[in-house]
Amino acid sequence: MTPLPPRGRLPLRRRFPLRRRHRLRSLGLRWKIAVLLAVGCSLVAVTIGAFIHRARVHQVSDAARVGATVELFRVRQFYELTGRLDAGKTGAAAGEVDAPGLPPSLRDLALTGRRSTYIDMSGGHPTVWAARPIDGKHTLSVHQSLAAEQSELADLDQQLVAYGLAVVTLAAVAGALLASRLSKGLRTAAETARRITDGDLDARIGSPGAPGTRDEVADLSSAVDMMAASLQSRLEAEQRFTADVAHELRTPLTGLHTAAELLPEGRPTELVRDRVAALRSLTEDLLEVARLDSNREEAALDVHRLGPLVASITERSGVAADIRFTAELPDPPPQPQPRPDPITRTGARAGAVVLAHTVVRADTSAYVRTDVRRLERILGNLLVNARKHGGGAVEVTVRGTTVAVRDHGKGYPEQLLREGPQRFLTGTVERGQGTGLGLTIAFGQAQVIGARVELSNPADGGAYALLTLPPGPAPG
Repeated sequence: MTPLPPRGRLPLRRRFPLRRRHRLRSLGLRWKIAVLLAVGCSLVAVTIGAFIHRARVHQVSDAARVGATVELFRVRQFYELTGRLDAGKTGAAAGEVDAPGLPPSLRDLALTGRRSTYIDMSGGHPTVWAARPIDGKHTLSVHQSLAAEQSELADLDQQLVAYGLAVVTLAAVAGALLASRLSKGLRTAAETARRITDGDLDARIGSPGAPGTRDEVADLSSAVDMMAASLQSRLEAEQRFTADVAHELRTPLTGLHTAAELLPEGRPTELVRDRVAALRSLTEDLLEVARLDSNREEAALDVHRLGPLVASITERSGVAADIRFTAELPDPPPQPQPRPDPITRTGARAGAVVLAHTVVRADTSAYVRTDVRRLERILGNLLVNARKHGGGAVEVTVRGTTVAVRDHGKGYPEQLLREGPQRFLTGTVERGQGTGLGLTIAFGQAQVIGARVELSNPADGGAYALLTLPPGPAPG
């Protein structure tokens, strides 16, 4: 039995083909087509060259056999008439009786009474022989050198190789140009699809080829443009519907809020006012989502120190959280500060303490370029989401230009991590109930100010949201 290779390794004869296939897959469409055309043309060139070479060899062989046979007939006639070989001829043309260099197979064939020829094109002295029997026991033969013919065949082979290489090169270049045109149309379609994915619903491919051309790429471009137009129409209709509904709800909600304020104090009144407030908040969120979907929001960017800004936003959110400022490089272990009286409000200076929050370690945050109102909306939604749907203490960590919000609950649902936030979808029951608009607004506002929000579930449990902001120059 053939021994099996060690586990985890493949034999060399199997590893190298896998590497070649991997390299072929990693090539672009243009180079794949060029390589395939070059290989195809190489096979055609080799096949045609082999046929031409073989035909020329047969032609040279037939001509050499005929020439040797004619010369043997002349020598035999002279020998039969005179009883001797032609004295006017020298060398092979004069003929030889029982020549010592006569091939044995040709000698044996001639002694049977048959006239035959033999060609030897190998070696450095190609020769054609012709022999026939005389006197029943001897052979009369002539031979001629085929060196000139061999040299001619060598020149023909060189020309075939040169022409074949030229044809293969031209085919590869033409294939690359043709494939470049094809791949250009496909790249344009892919880039347009990416722009549509990023929210540019006006992106279109148009006609990638010459006017009037209809091929597969043009059909694909037309289909993508039709899909983009249909998608744009549906999304705009949805956005208009959301905005119209939210706008129309404002007027009756204002009256309902006013009526709720006139109700006598009591538990039923508190419940009505709470639900009215929740409905007003939902309406404002719907209007904000509609504005974000329209991609017409413009941020008022300015440079701010991130640490104090985060402390101030966290305080105003009303979410109890531990705020930590950490350096980019490892620092000595932090020394916890005594928790102050809950009513203390010291603002947002470095190392400060805010209402119901503990600040550990001095502020080492960087300056960022952001819109304070939109940043407060993002961070506030992340904090509220952690408080409502998480468990345990909420931790806010500021490191450089990043802000991390973490809770110790069940973590984000896998669908949320895989597909991103979706409106009116909050995930599993363990994460609580809600509208699902908080994270949607956070992601939308982050895109407006050029920030990035990343969601993950740490290995030791909980949910982790990382907000990365664009850096800004330090003032002064």
